[in-house]
Amino acid sequence: MKTELSALSTDRLRDPYRRKFLAGSGAIGLTGFLSGSLTLSGSVLAQEKPAGSLLLGFQAIAASTADEVVVAPGYRADVLISWGDPLVNGAAAFDPHGNNSAEDQEKQFGDNNDGMSFFAIDDQRGVMAINNEYVNEPTLFAHGGSKATSLEDVKKSQAAHGVSIVEVKRGDDNRWQVVRPSDYNRRITANTPMRFSGPAAGDNALKTAADPQGMHVLGTFGNCANGKTPWGTYLTCEENYDTYFGTHQADFTPTPQQKRYTLNAAEPERNWSDFDPRFDIAKNPNEFNRHGWIVEIDPFDPHAVPVKRTALGRFKHENAAVTVAKTGQLVVYMGDDERGEYIYKYVSDDKVIPDDAKASQGLLDKGTLYVAQFNGDAQGTPLKGTGRWLPLKWGENGLTPEKGFNSQADVLINARAAADVVNATRMDRPEWIAVNPHDGRAYCTLTNNNKRGNEGMPVNAANPRPKNIYGQIIRWDEKGDATAQTFEWDIYALCGNPIAHPEGIYRGTPNITAENTFNSPDGLGFDAQGRLWILTDGKYSNKEDYQGQGNNQMLVGDPGSGEIRRFMVGPKSCELTGITFTPDYKTLFVNVQHPGEEGDSHFPNNSPRPRSSVIMITREDGGIIGA
Repeated sequence: MKTELSALSTDRLRDPYRRKFLAGSGAIGLTGFLSGSLTLSGSVLAQEKPAGSLLLGFQAIAASTADEVVVAPGYRADVLISWGDPLVNGAAAFDPHGNNSAEDQEKQFGDNNDGMSFFAIDDQRGVMAINNEYVNEPTLFAHGGSKATSLEDVKKSQAAHGVSIVEVKRGDDNRWQVVRPSDYNRRITANTPMRFSGPAAGDNALKTAADPQGMHVLGTFGNCANGKTPWGTYLTCEENYDTYFGTHQADFTPTPQQKRYTLNAAEPERNWSDFDPRFDIAKNPNEFNRHGWIVEIDPFDPHAVPVKRTALGRFKHENAAVTVAKTGQLVVYMGDDERGEYIYKYVSDDKVIPDDAKASQGLLDKGTLYVAQFNGDAQGTPLKGTGRWLPLKWGENGLTPEKGFNSQADVLINARAAADVVNATRMDRPEWIAVNPHDGRAYCTLTNNNKRGNEGMPVNAANPRPKNIYGQIIRWDEKGDATAQTFEWDIYALCGNPIAHPEGIYRGTPNITAENTFNSPDGLGFDAQGRLWILTDGKYSNKEDYQGQGNNQMLVGDPGSGEIRRFMVGPKSCELTGITFTPDYKTLFVNVQHPGEEGDSHFPNNSPRPRSSVIMITREDGGIIGA
């Protein structure tokens, strides 16, 4: 699909802070910040630069409320694949009226695609692993209802979840297309056989009547974002798994552990438990513990059994930002996407052996899980400070039987409770984390937290605003050692809206302008040249606090100058999420998720039912994206 490019006036909006840039937000003194005024004083701003970042080589675009994909001038966007498209041999065509069966859906591309990675075969071919996080029931079901009404509905929903593995090849026009048939193409769903590994494998809390050994589990769902290992495997991250479990048993009372993972058994978001007893929490309480993990998948081996790696902890995983430390150890940064939850880091005991999957697999089973504690600046400067990584090791830091932890498996299965005990810092919904390939700094989107400031969740140095409706991007510097146990941090961008709030704490840091205003940063990724790609999943009302922000969008930031430019805007009621590049960085893939969730979209191609889709973006001159 060729999209229309948005028209931009050469006279771009001017903001008084437009030409300021942050060499690090610690350079900004924000006097009276917490009292509600946002003023620049007490220290020197980084010097003025000529307008325009040298790293950002494209023209920024305006906000949009159109039901289409809009990209920067000189670029084009095409649909690669959409929910319901045939994927494996014998797959049925997509039925625009919702009449595809559960059996059909098992062979079709899944719904609500989120995180994804590209794995090259050669210069002309590759395999993509793409998460299918959840479903939009009114568009999935022919009856248009918001709940399943039969076991067939549940099976169809389960078949639309999980991961899609897709082979692609470069066409004569330099754009990519799906290969059909392909031995690589397959679906991994909520019913695909998997196994456990690591310290919690075989623990009593993972045992069920169907799996008395606690070693084998069916399926993955709620797959939010992703990671990619140095040995060429894919990590998919289970997030909102609690929303799939429920019961009608009148005397059911959730345990403290289940409550800590926000189980709402009486009104689950998806009523699978009405027709599939595996998800009835009263009948199968341990099934709940078998989800909320990171799953490793080999995209090149259709016969490989996916593995749930328990050493990485159990919580609502957003993504897994994988890096190799200078020591050779594997480091995985992870966020727990819920209000007031934590940021984690895993460090392997042993060293990476690149391109040797068999030798490296154990790295995800033997290591130390840490959780972050963010402290304020010793001189009292806002938006910066220091921090520590607190180890979550059984027998240490209060993680003892007296606190309810009888083994390392207990610590990992109940990672949130363990982080509570060691006094980690409650954050504003930690989402994606990305590591700058040039300096090793890690960046994390804290998407929003409208309950910050309520009882039990006071503001803190790293989360300084009450009722944080806009979110922020925090970064930490471990001085080039990803295994370090201390770090320095600052706020790269305190998101806000200078149109709705010209002054005060909801305006945002100076790199947020009337031109680029956005809310709820979510997806995040770096390219090889060090550009920071920022995707949003926020409010798109375009009024009041959100006026001038338009639909959800993708922006690009310069980590050095702090400048941020809008690169892409999605169609109505969508989230833009997931980002991956081809190795030559001449094609960018991004996902349009849940377009028309408000019933206002026909994306793509005037579809009767809006369809989540993978978008590929190329330059019209064939050059490197963003350069």
